[in-house]
This record gives sequence, structure tokens and C-alpha cells, in this order.
Amino acid sequence: MHIYPDAKAVVSDLSPDQAVILNRPHAALRAARFFIEKFPGKVLYAVKANPSADLLKVLWDAGVQHYDVASIAEVRQTRATLPEAELCYMHPVKASRAIAEAYHQHGVRTFALDTAEELANIVEACRDEYGNPASDLRLCVRLRVSSEFSELSLASKFGCDLLDAPALLQEARQHCDWLAVCFHVGSQAMSPFAFVQALDRTRAAIAEASVVIDMIDVGGGFPSIYPELEPPPLEDYFAIIAKHFEALPIAYNAELWCEPGRALCAEYSSLLVKVERRRGEELFINDGAYGALYDAAHVDWRFPVNKIGGDVHQPRVDFAFYGPTCDDADYMQGPFPLPQDIKAGDYIEVGMIGAYGAAMKTDFNGFGEAKQVIVADEPMASLYDGSRSRPDADNVVNLR
Repeated sequence: MHIYPDAKAVVSDLSPDQAVILNRPHAALRAARFFIEKFPGKVLYAVKANPSADLLKVLWDAGVQHYDVASIAEVRQTRATLPEAELCYMHPVKASRAIAEAYHQHGVRTFALDTAEELANIVEACRDEYGNPASDLRLCVRLRVSSEFSELSLASKFGCDLLDAPALLQEARQHCDWLAVCFHVGSQAMSPFAFVQALDRTRAAIAEASVVIDMIDVGGGFPSIYPELEPPPLEDYFAIIAKHFEALPIAYNAELWCEPGRALCAEYSSLLVKVERRRGEELFINDGAYGALYDAAHVDWRFPVNKIGGDVHQPRVDFAFYGPTCDDADYMQGPFPLPQDIKAGDYIEVGMIGAYGAAMKTDFNGFGEAKQVIVADEPMASLYDGSRSRPDADNVVNLR
């Protein structure tokens, strides 16, 4: 694949009429190596954030050997791309046939659950042809924890309540020789204290259950950097997690895992879009709510933007975007600050869409196609290159 120096070179060469995803393998490699070197445990990549086979290979080359898969399609794809990877099926609600295929055909041994019904589902699906139960299951009981420090809550759908956790841990222990507790503090956790609350809840569940715990999985939630969302250093998260992990009543050789998705891939991609029309302070562009800018539309996520070319000293104006489909809901309120002279035919680079960008694209209304190219420049923002634009954010705790 041809490597372009930057978005401007892509415009010069292609003058694209469709959106183009600009991938930066070097950025994902750097993020993965950061986690591998600094997180005090095993690092699993949450495949749902961006399942690109090219990205999976970059992460594998960086040293990420464990992958959080949440559907049988992700199991199949990741196994086909990375035959030697350890896959962990971390969705707490799974079809019996999906569990059976994952276990018997793809070598998956680690499964998450949050109810006694799902435990029975896993045990039954993994029996051998003679009806004997599996002897090598690795079970992770998912605990419901708060998302109050995170920008996107994950506290409602999954996880057993603290009152139910001890009995479920005791029952799960009877079906495996390796038992874990896992949780998820929510997406884009803006304070390390998100993990303090979750680990305190984990401590209470384990103490009440009085069972041996072989692993603690602190899940995802590790942030990336966006406009007005500049988190503390990731090292602060790692230090707090390590401190509270060491104080848990668990096996002396218990493992610590994490499942970053956004933090590993946000910087991997940006999006090149073309302005089709300007109407006052609204720009009609060729990607949107049903494409790689899903989050900009549906959760009002702010992404950094730059106009390609032109006078960099032009005053900036806050714009909203309309996507290409015929749906009024294909709207992104932003604000997206861009030069006041921007017009139809100009190109915009939207940064930090490696996480939940390309993965969210649909073919609705015939606008799903997007070319992908590699660019060699740096992402528009980074937690890993020493270019923090607002160092005082390191001392900020978001108390939402």
C-alpha cells in the first residue's frame, strides 16, 4: 500500500469525492508499546473498538498477545488474522452455539458471565462429545460498577450486583480451576479514581465469597485525548490500579489484566472529508452519523478538525456538520472550529477516529464506501508523543 506523507498529499494525489480513512500504523504501535511496557499486567485489546485486520497485526507486532472478543464474528476474524493469539470471550450474554464454536473450533477458554444462567450456558456448551464437562475453563464473573467518572456510561447493561456476586463466584468456582473478577468503569474515564471505586467493590465481593481468585481484569475505560477532554497521564491510572490490586484478598500469584480499546487505536486513524455545500455555519460533508462520525452525531463527541490547505491565519468559526444521507438525523452539532473562508470543494481532516470510527460505518443510503490509505505524519493529538498541549490537565480530576 502506498504511504502518503500527510492528508494534504492525499488530496493532491486523489482529489477524492468519497471520504478517505487515513491510517497511522506507527501511532498504534507506539500506543501498544506504551501499554505493554508500563501497565503492570497483561494487556488485552478490545477488538470492538476497531477490528481492522491491519490494526490487529500492528498490535500483535507490538507485543499484544491477548484479545477481548465479544461476538463469534470477532472470534473468527481475530483467529484467522492472528492464529496464535489468546482470545477471551468477554461478552456476558452469548448464544450457546457461539460458545460451543469458540471453545471447540477456535480454542477459546476464557469466558465472561454475570448470571448463573450464563454460567450454565457456558458449562453446557463446552461439554465434549460424551457429555463430560470441560476441565480447562477460565471464568470471569463481571461485576457491575459505577461509570460516574467516565464520559460514556457502561453501568446499566452488564454486570452482577454486589449482593449477587458472592454466590455467583462460589458457583463459578465449582466449574473451573481458574476464576476471575472483571468489570468496566465506562468509556473515556477521565479520572484514575474510577478504578478505585471499582476495585473497592471487587474487594467486597471477593471477601464475602471467600473463594480463591486467580485474576482481576480491570477492563477498559482508559482514555484518549480529544478537544476539552484531556485526561491525566495514563501512568497515574496504572499506579492507582497496581496499588489497589496489591491490597486485594486474592491468590499470591494472581494476574492483573486490562482491556484497552480506545486508548490503543484512537490515534490510529483520521478521516478526510470533502465539503459538498456551505450554508451559513453549517457544512454538508461526505461522511456522518451513519459513517465514521457516528459518535459525533449520536453522543456529541468532539473531534479535532483541520482544513487542508489555505491560509492558516484565517479567523476560525464554529461550524456544525451535516452528513451525506437524506436523513435529518445525519447531523453533528460540534462545534467544529474551522477557517471562516471554508467553502464547497475544500477538504477537512477529522482527527482521532481510530476508535469507534471505521468500525461504526454502515452502507445506509449508499454512502458506506471509504478508501483507506496510510499516512506517515503524527496524529492530530497524542497521549504518547510528549506533545500534551495543556499540562495542567495532569492535575485535574473530573468530579462530574
